Amino acid sequence: MDAIGSKSVDAINGRSVDTLTPQSAPPVAEHASAGRPARPWRAAARLLAIRTAIAVPLTAAISAAIFAVASLSPFDPLAAYLGSNYQFATPSQRDAMRAAYDTDQPWYQAWWQWVGGLMHGDLGWSSTQSQPVTTVLAERLPFTLALSGAALVTATVVALVLGCVAGMRRGGLIDRVCTGFSVTLAAVPPFVVSLALVVVVAVGLRWLPASGASAPGAGYTLDGVVRHGILPWIALTVSMIPWLLLTTRAAVVAGIDSDAVRGARARGVHGWALLRGHIAPVSVLPTLALLGTRLPELIAGAAIVETVFGWPGMAATLVESAAALDFPLLAALTVAAAATVLAGSALSDAAAVAIDPRVRISA
Repeated sequence: MDAIGSKSVDAINGRSVDTLTPQSAPPVAEHASAGRPARPWRAAARLLAIRTAIAVPLTAAISAAIFAVASLSPFDPLAAYLGSNYQFATPSQRDAMRAAYDTDQPWYQAWWQWVGGLMHGDLGWSSTQSQPVTTVLAERLPFTLALSGAALVTATVVALVLGCVAGMRRGGLIDRVCTGFSVTLAAVPPFVVSLALVVVVAVGLRWLPASGASAPGAGYTLDGVVRHGILPWIALTVSMIPWLLLTTRAAVVAGIDSDAVRGARARGVHGWALLRGHIAPVSVLPTLALLGTRLPELIAGAAIVETVFGWPGMAATLVESAAALDFPLLAALTVAAAATVLAGSALSDAAAVAIDPRVRISA
């Protein structure tokens, strides 16, 4: 009798049953890691290398676009250089000023001159600040980086904690409060939050100073900078929390409904162990992706908050350089902002690839 696909008759029960043969047996399942990168950190490093190779020409194109767009501005840079004396200057004096500051050269020539200086570590001279651009960056950039970095870290930690708690207790009091808080604040611009803090905390309660980073006439000290930076730090942090919190909560809710978490609960895993071992690893990826895409919002929010609180960062210099067509300073700030956004996006994607080998991002 042919063994393959044959039937044998059970003499006792009188039923016909199929005889399983090696040829009809189901194939052995492949290993769970088949098709995944053997070393996720190597894949993350490769992604960073590709993103870096793309970012270099893209950043160069952005810098050229800044010079081209700024050259179309209706503002006369001499008005910023001369101030109130602009209307009294004669045409010959204005021509001499344009020749001295090279404001009459084409934008592409000014851009190429700026690139040449950049290759030698010279970012040029800021006409609005009457200082080298490197000096302006050295004096003001640490204030912006400290404020933005502190707000980013605080907002991320708060959003992750509250988002996980709200997602684990879906529909409960904490979930409703956090969701309502996030939806409400997401519709409030950063300058409104900043003005509210100034009116209530600085003017009404007189708990903290309203502007600056030091007392009038005093130098910068660590205690003074921290005290003056509390309100702008709170304003920038509050403006960043809503979207991060809502994204984390949604990811946690989706993780709870997954088959893997249901299986873990069936095995008796609950509470903190369930969140740490099964829900958090898959919930952190959407938050990482959002952090990379929200960096432009962080930069814009920091500029607004710095302006409201008179924080000695880069916001005021950015506005002044754009209005006065201060090409060297404007190009340096714009390129730095673009590089920050590109780096943040690349790092968030690389972290996602390193954490979860199932994630495939080619470029």
